[in-house]
Amino acid sequence: MTDFKAKRGFEELLADRKGQLERPHYPAQVAAIVRAIVQAFRAGHKVLWFGNGGSAADAQHLAAEFSGRFLRDRGGLPSEALSVNTSALTAIGNDFGYDKVFSRQVEAFAQKGDVVVGITTSGTSKNVVLGLEEAKKRGAVTVAFTGNGGGKVSEIADLSLVGPNGYSAIIQEVHIAMGHIICDLVEQELIFNP
Repeated sequence: MTDFKAKRGFEELLADRKGQLERPHYPAQVAAIVRAIVQAFRAGHKVLWFGNGGSAADAQHLAAEFSGRFLRDRGGLPSEALSVNTSALTAIGNDFGYDKVFSRQVEAFAQKGDVVVGITTSGTSKNVVLGLEEAKKRGAVTVAFTGNGGGKVSEIADLSLVGPNGYSAIIQEVHIAMGHIICDLVEQELIFNP
């Protein structure tokens, strides 16, 4: 009986996740983000990522797909997560407040033509909002990975990937799946259409 319940639960989970990944707006959102990132890399610019908690882990993961490699051997691409330097995070948090941990780093590193990606499942994380606002001031292309209708970040960002409504884990699953698609398409474009 337990095996049957587990199998049925797993089938329901897969059906739900498949539905979350089959939204009609994803292809256009992904294509626009891919174009922006390819354009930045081709022009010698970088991609900066940031978020809190699981979104910080996603930011680090996706940045590493570019600076390291995703599926194909190629040169490293300039991409970094702003949540990995604990000295910067704690110093900025201590001196300026946690709301400024990303905006201060964006102020230091972002330049016109860079792509800056803020990840927040709620769309309202204050430090992500401020980080994207600072990136816009610096002339970077701003991208929001968000959910639950988009929130404040989708009003600020030039481009948005708006995941489903619901709890953070489902939105993060969509973010990482779409992030991998973005990495794959960027690699293909840079390698096969140099």
